[in-house]
Amino acid sequence: MQWDIAAVPLNIDWQQILLHLLNFVILFAGLYLLLYKPVKAFMQKRKAHYEEMEKTATEKNAAADRAKTEYEGKLASADHEIEEKRAAAKKELDGYEQMRKNAAEEEADAILAEARKKAAEEKRHAIRSARREISALVSSATEKLVLKETAHEAYDQFLNVVEKKDGPDQEQSENEEPKT
Repeated sequence: MQWDIAAVPLNIDWQQILLHLLNFVILFAGLYLLLYKPVKAFMQKRKAHYEEMEKTATEKNAAADRAKTEYEGKLASADHEIEEKRAAAKKELDGYEQMRKNAAEEEADAILAEARKKAAEEKRHAIRSARREISALVSSATEKLVLKETAHEAYDQFLNVVEKKDGPDQEQSENEEPKT
């Protein structure tokens, strides 16, 4: 069958149109199979990969936030524990310091008491020694005075005895006081 060119309006060849249409469908199917499908699969894989990465990152971020919160809690607990230990150590140090101060005060009091005791003993010893010396000096002075007076008396008695033996000449000398 031949087509009459005059019968076909606008000079349209339907066979050519159908062949072009068939070529287009074949080209479309080939391009779909060769380009679109692999690119779409690659894009799906890429999208899934990035979604998985985002999910993993979100999980890691959440785990990091939990760990951060846990570590902050532990740090706060450690800070509190350190402060408690510091306060306990300070209290213990203050107690030790007070104990050392009390011991030093007791030692100082003992040293002072011992010094006072020694000073009192030395005072008593000095007083006894001074009393002995004073007694010795008083005795010595008294002896000297007594001997001096007794020596004068003895001398006077001796002279009186001698005068009585000698007689009246001696009476005049008696009126004179002896020179000593």
